[in-house]
Amino acid sequence: MIIQTLKSLYKRDLEKLRQEIELYRNENDMWKVGGDVTNSAGNLCLHIIGNLSGFIGAQIGKSGYVRERDLEFSIKGTSREELLAKIDETLKVVADAFGKITDDQLNEDYPLVVFAEKMTTGWFLIHLATHLNYHLGQINYHRRIFDRAPEGAE
Repeated sequence: MIIQTLKSLYKRDLEKLRQEIELYRNENDMWKVGGDVTNSAGNLCLHIIGNLSGFIGAQIGKSGYVRERDLEFSIKGTSREELLAKIDETLKVVADAFGKITDDQLNEDYPLVVFAEKMTTGWFLIHLATHLNYHLGQINYHRRIFDRAPEGAE
């Protein structure tokens, strides 16, 4: 049951990420930073994609994805269309990985030591879901702070 629940939550939240990116009226506003906001929505989106593609896709789903975490925060100006395609790909990679995992694996150690000590795969998958949700909330606030209608649209 927990595998189906997690799969459903990741699907829901990745679809919400897709919706947030679609809701930007001005595509360039996804890349704005200012004041104490140092990460753009575009970079947070790339970070979510890299995080899930690496920790779930590569490690659990054996997708072959190679994560380049520094690029998630240094690349600027990726088009909305490309971000949406990456989100769609991540949805598939996560779903495929959850199709391969078993209940027994949830209680086994996650294959990488990510933090200071080992953790179970189940614990880490729950952590990754909360991490996704945390950044999803940041993107929602970013959009409401920085997104402006294109010149002459209002």
